[in-house]
Amino acid sequence: MATNAERNTEMRQGDVFAYDLDAAAKINKGALVVLDAGYAKAGFADNAVVTVGVAMDSADAAEGDLTVKARTGTFKFRGATGADEITRTEIGKDCFVLDDETVAKTDGGGARSKAGRVRAVEGASVWITI
Repeated sequence: MATNAERNTEMRQGDVFAYDLDAAAKINKGALVVLDAGYAKAGFADNAVVTVGVAMDSADAAEGDLTVKARTGTFKFRGATGADEITRTEIGKDCFVLDDETVAKTDGGGARSKAGRVRAVEGASVWITI
């Protein structure tokens, strides 16, 4: 139904959100955080997960942690090697999750989810915006 009067729309400021941890998750500070069926895990290659940010602190479900805070922004990660190496020609294009600290040029034939957009390449490192 469309509005027919003013409304007070709630909002959140910022680029940090807390996500519920998967029951078996261990995520290190600085790692890519993905959601798998709605629960946070350290990044891994799977086309069904969604990248939500970078872990602000380490979190371990085995130690009783229930959530992990993840930040969006532009971050520096390791680039894949070989055929999936990201070069200057990929700047502005999407890149894909290989693991919780490595991004790849391709989706691995549909096996990987999007990590973010390539902003810069510095040697073996890649700056991406999530």
